[in-house]
Amino acid sequence: MSEEQAKNNQTSMPTTYDPKGSEKRWYDFWMKNNFFKAGERKDAETYTIVIPPPNVTGMLHIGHAFDCTLQDILIRTKRMQGYDTLWLPGTDHAGIATQTKVEQKLREEGLTRYDLGREKFLEQVWEWKDTYAERIHEQWAKIGFSLDYSRERFTLDEGLSKAVREVFVKLYNKGLIYRGNRIINWDPQARTALSDIEVEYKEVQGALYHLEYKTKDGSASIVVATTRPETMLGDTAVAVHPEDERYKHLIGQMLVLPITGREIPIIADEYVEKEFGSGAVKITPAHDPNDFEVGLRHDLPRVLVMDESGTMNAEAGPYQGMDRFACRKQIVADLKEQGVLLRIEEHVHQVGHSERSGAVVEPYLSTQWFVSMQPLAERAIEAQKSGKGVNFVPDRFEKTYLNWIENVRDWCVSRQLWWGHRIPAWHCQDCGEVTVAIEDATCCSKCGSANIKQDDDVLDTWFSSGLWPFSTLGWPENTEDLQRFYPTSVLVTGFDIIYFWVARMIFTALEFTDQVPFKDVLMHGLVRDSEGRKMSKSLGNGVDPQEVIEKYGADAMRYMLATTSSPGQDLRFRWERVEQARNFANKIWNASRFALMNLEGFTVNDIDLSGKLGTADRWILHRLNETVKDVTRLINQYEFGETGRVLYNFIWDDLCDWYIEFSKLSLYSEDAAAKKTTQSVLAYVLDRTQRLIHPFMPFISEEIWQHLPHEGETITLAAWPVYDEKFEAPDAVAEMELLMDIIRSVRNIRAEVNVPMSKKVELIVKPSSEATYAIVKGNIEYVQRFCNTSKLDIELDINAPDKAMTAIVTGAELFLPLAGLIDISQEIARLEKEIATLNNEVERIEKKLANQGFMAKAPASVVEEEKAKLADYADKREKVIARLAEMKG
Repeated sequence: MSEEQAKNNQTSMPTTYDPKGSEKRWYDFWMKNNFFKAGERKDAETYTIVIPPPNVTGMLHIGHAFDCTLQDILIRTKRMQGYDTLWLPGTDHAGIATQTKVEQKLREEGLTRYDLGREKFLEQVWEWKDTYAERIHEQWAKIGFSLDYSRERFTLDEGLSKAVREVFVKLYNKGLIYRGNRIINWDPQARTALSDIEVEYKEVQGALYHLEYKTKDGSASIVVATTRPETMLGDTAVAVHPEDERYKHLIGQMLVLPITGREIPIIADEYVEKEFGSGAVKITPAHDPNDFEVGLRHDLPRVLVMDESGTMNAEAGPYQGMDRFACRKQIVADLKEQGVLLRIEEHVHQVGHSERSGAVVEPYLSTQWFVSMQPLAERAIEAQKSGKGVNFVPDRFEKTYLNWIENVRDWCVSRQLWWGHRIPAWHCQDCGEVTVAIEDATCCSKCGSANIKQDDDVLDTWFSSGLWPFSTLGWPENTEDLQRFYPTSVLVTGFDIIYFWVARMIFTALEFTDQVPFKDVLMHGLVRDSEGRKMSKSLGNGVDPQEVIEKYGADAMRYMLATTSSPGQDLRFRWERVEQARNFANKIWNASRFALMNLEGFTVNDIDLSGKLGTADRWILHRLNETVKDVTRLINQYEFGETGRVLYNFIWDDLCDWYIEFSKLSLYSEDAAAKKTTQSVLAYVLDRTQRLIHPFMPFISEEIWQHLPHEGETITLAAWPVYDEKFEAPDAVAEMELLMDIIRSVRNIRAEVNVPMSKKVELIVKPSSEATYAIVKGNIEYVQRFCNTSKLDIELDINAPDKAMTAIVTGAELFLPLAGLIDISQEIARLEKEIATLNNEVERIEKKLANQGFMAKAPASVVEEEKAKLADYADKREKVIARLAEMKG
């Protein structure tokens, strides 16, 4: 027995549960004993989850707590079910996001990364990474995540860097990575390329500018429209549809570009829609992806009119040096002055913004590295449609995934950053050849020159995190972990990164391992505030998991997050729900504390369920059995919200409100055999209950379990409860339902006539059959105790007494004679007074509704509210009148 077990192997428990004192102690205990380490159960089936690696940009938010709590529930359940479980932790270097944070910090010191140089700057970023990785570790521990830290990885680890290089080189050698001059999404603030899915489109109130371009000879003109007039300086053609009769005669003629005086051709291209606008489109190949494609077809020049910071360059002529938006204002004024700007329309349109910096994204002609996605996508589509793909939960996300990959575009993977995986390509300064290699190149692969320079760019963060499920297990080496734990079992992630991450992991896994990287993908929504808004710094509505834990404990936060959600749906964070979860934890604590006060000296070897079990004993074991079956099924289906409902109903209602109350009869009796049976049932049920709740509430369940009679070092390794048909007792269920119905009905009658539970009452039970009679008679002590009867008659053939309160339950009629229950004269007086009050209320509202002035002026909702009040008061009056008639009858 360990020191920790000895400390807790006692029946006494503190009056209240102290999360702060318990949580750190138990997490340290788990870590010290390596309970979360994988690979210890050599012959067991494996179950693997790799954590979606959080960015080392700051503290974890409530969304991370939600995501990882679901994973921990799965891992803890499977560990208890005997699987060799691996939950692999790690963090992501998060190229743009982390570099932006560090550069912001430098700016506060009056520095830029260029002041430090690449090497010194990267030292600063590594320091940042170490600081925030440590904070993430602390948060993981506080929330209770059962991670195998011995296998922790970071996306810039040496092993993962090797995997990244291997993938890049292999894709390059297959012709699936290429370097090209194409239109990409450019972030002028971060000064880096972005992939399509790193661009957030926001609805913006803008304008549509209609410009007139005249032919060289001045005989004709064409009207074009643009939302970005500053880019007209880079126009190299105007396109019309080849079948458009309005412009056929102009095709091939030259137009004079306003302001610059440069001549540009009128070209014919089927890209143009005849019916849209004027039927003519300005073509700016260096600043628009569609125009770029038109330019390729017609061999048009590409005139780039701004630099990487969004500042107009020398090609912009008189506007050189101006910011792009300042240039827009000036060029609009100049076009007006020249009479070229015909009109300006207000225009609401979608404008791309950088997901990281928030800057307006510029479509920009740039030389970048791209992954050719079509061949990779085809393989992923085939796997999905042949039934060998990934199982999406909920399954509607499969359609979302397929729709994207069926229309996928080439992926721009180069980023103009210093923090990240540097592209393993070397440019020969002598012959211009590009050498791509896994190991650092020392000379040109073509001419042998040593005068080579590594590409300055780094790879998109998602390139390395796309390898996460297998690179973390040692790939490209055929490691023991890779053989044993890959493919992984499930990926738990938000639906907002299905394109960023999920799809890319599937592409790369199929290409490099010939398997999908995980069997299931559990998609969940976002954690929103109580009003349904997305949490953000600007709204100030974010929730710090640390604050929640400080106030209510980690278990309450975990339980609330897990059980108020359903797959694929957003979750609204409400403090009152956390408080309810804390109250539930306290209910479990108090129930366990009561039980332990009655288990003094009782050991695990004393548990004996083979003796004579009473109705309540058999019923609670049956309900436990059903709960085990339902909880296991629902967790396997990822229905954590439903799991929470099942657990709550069993623990709060069945165990605490009914069985524990019933158990007091035998626990406090002189019948030693009955007492030991009840002790056995209590100890057994509470033990299994702690195991079922453990994945959701790991700390309090460990604390309670260690006090209970038990075997083993920790609940984390205790066997998961399994369904046992010997506990099925439908007859006991029927008996208990009858007893509970009787007790509830009597309590309801007491409440109706304001008779406190402390006052004894006379009760007559008239069963409808011999079987019902036997049940009530056989459990008479429960009815006497919980109805608090002064006299209890159970008769098959009995006349209803005069002036009695009655209730009908399945299988019996109940009568509570009024004599002795209440003072009839006082009750009559009270009811008459209540009728008078209700008459006044009914009369008041009827007058209001008969008032034409009120009906004409009052809003419809107010009128409906008054009508509802009238109906309610009239209904209450009718019931009180009926009760008064009973009293007087």
